[in-house]
Amino acid sequence: MKKNWWKILTVLLLVFTVVAGMLTEVPRLAILNETIRNLYFHVPMWFGMILILLVSVVYSIKYLKNPTVKNDIVAHEAAKVGILFGVLGIVTGMEWARFTWGEYWSNDPKQNGAAIGLLIYFAYLVLRSSFAEQQQRARISAVYNIFAFAALIPLLFILPRLTDSLHPGNGGNPGFNAYDLDNRLRMVFYPAVLGWTLLGIWIVNVKSRLELLRQRIYENV
Repeated sequence: MKKNWWKILTVLLLVFTVVAGMLTEVPRLAILNETIRNLYFHVPMWFGMILILLVSVVYSIKYLKNPTVKNDIVAHEAAKVGILFGVLGIVTGMEWARFTWGEYWSNDPKQNGAAIGLLIYFAYLVLRSSFAEQQQRARISAVYNIFAFAALIPLLFILPRLTDSLHPGNGGNPGFNAYDLDNRLRMVFYPAVLGWTLLGIWIVNVKSRLELLRQRIYENV
């Protein structure tokens, strides 16, 4: 029970996020209106993606220093979960954009940067599948993973700030704090970020353990 406290916390945070996110009162802002509730889902997905991909990079670096099967598996599984969160982030963002910007995809710099970043990580998955030998696959994937993360950060956080952007806080467009990110939003937003991130880590943990078990069974056959 003591080891699983964070899993219980994850469930409680996500239940709170969904219930409070749908039922609590939100600021009545022009254009955004009720769509501001997507703040509890869209933005935490990106926070979770970045943190989980960072975990993947850390284990890729660990693999290059200490080439164990566990380090490679955790790096790979974390990358896949990070990609999943990225896809969910784009989908929830497109839905939000439809009601606030008038269309699902408006070629906004941050939208384009996110799409390019995900394509880079999709290439990571393709790269891994192109090698049959385990050590060669793990070593090359680890190097690629590090460079993929290094490319993702400018695509999401630097380049959109250098040009006009519809996203809050980018390209001279003020962030939510300049509007009305009041305590009503913060009360749900911060638990949402923690809850979705912990869920991603939980998935990585389960998938890594299953893959390690599969590897051991395969070696003993």
